[in-house]
Amino acid sequence: MNKPQIRAHGLLDLLRLVAAWLFYSSTIFFHGSYLSPLLVHGYPEAGSLAIYGYMGVNLFFLISGFVIAWSAEGRNWTEFAAARFARLYPGFLVCMTASFVVQTLAANPTLPYDPSTWAANLFIVAPAFNRPFVDGVYWSIVLEIVFYGWVAIALFFGVFSRWKLQLGAAWLLMSVLNESVVHSTALQMVFITQYAPYFAGGIIAQHIVAKGSSTEALLLLAAAFLLSCKEVTAGADWMQAHFGFSPPLSSLLAANVIVYALFGGALLLRRRIAPTPLVLVLGGLTYPLYLLHQKIGTLWLNALSPAVGRWVALAIVLTALLSASFVISFFIEKPIRKPLISLLLPRLNMMASKLRLDRPA
Repeated sequence: MNKPQIRAHGLLDLLRLVAAWLFYSSTIFFHGSYLSPLLVHGYPEAGSLAIYGYMGVNLFFLISGFVIAWSAEGRNWTEFAAARFARLYPGFLVCMTASFVVQTLAANPTLPYDPSTWAANLFIVAPAFNRPFVDGVYWSIVLEIVFYGWVAIALFFGVFSRWKLQLGAAWLLMSVLNESVVHSTALQMVFITQYAPYFAGGIIAQHIVAKGSSTEALLLLAAAFLLSCKEVTAGADWMQAHFGFSPPLSSLLAANVIVYALFGGALLLRRRIAPTPLVLVLGGLTYPLYLLHQKIGTLWLNALSPAVGRWVALAIVLTALLSASFVISFFIEKPIRKPLISLLLPRLNMMASKLRLDRPA
């Protein structure tokens, strides 16, 4: 791994840490305060701030665009695919199975806890098999996989690095057309048009960091931001439909500015703040914590709150989830990643060669 990639990984751990704590701290209150069936004993003290929790996902998608664009540099499509699978799937498999087991033991009435549900979730896209997600947060993992697929296709044709800005511009244009004119659910899923401003914004930001700013890149980044503001207005409509109210549009737009400001600030400070070992450790917890926090977290909170109180229960559950995330990250995910890539890559290359799909990056 070359030096730019090493520096990038330190930066990305710091970015993930910022996103994860924003997301987790707000999402637990968002779910508890507004999705009442999840938490029996909610946290009304969170008040009107809780509803902004869902925007943590937007920050994750923004970071993902940057992360994936950086990790794709210098790789062909088989190397990229093997690396993404090794990064995503082992942690997902462990966390999904743990969540399924906990909900099965708890006899969670919201989940048809039979083996077919677990088996369908092995493929991540469980609704395609007419089975529910084991945990509702998996919808965002599906969008990540769709995004990875398009990056792999661009790497296959050798255009990802050379046409990064053109691809970003085309994606943003498609987002405008579908979200404003066509309104196709199929296009929204296949091209992730609802969240394209965040993914594309991250890709364009990575291009600027790696190759320097240009008028075209800055204009595209500005366009991504403006389109994300439109997506936020759609979020307001969603909240109105589901909860009967939504925050003022001005407040949602301000929250979107904060999302981009956190992302941009971390990029601007990348040479001034060296990631410490603690930051790298905590950054590694973000993926398993995201996968575990919703269903397992709320089940534990519901069980503990009557006995020890809501806030003590929250402290216990958060400590338990962080501990479980540490074990998964450092004793399962990290040790298996390189051996899994070494196992997968020759097989992918062999398959690509047989199918004449072995184009260079």
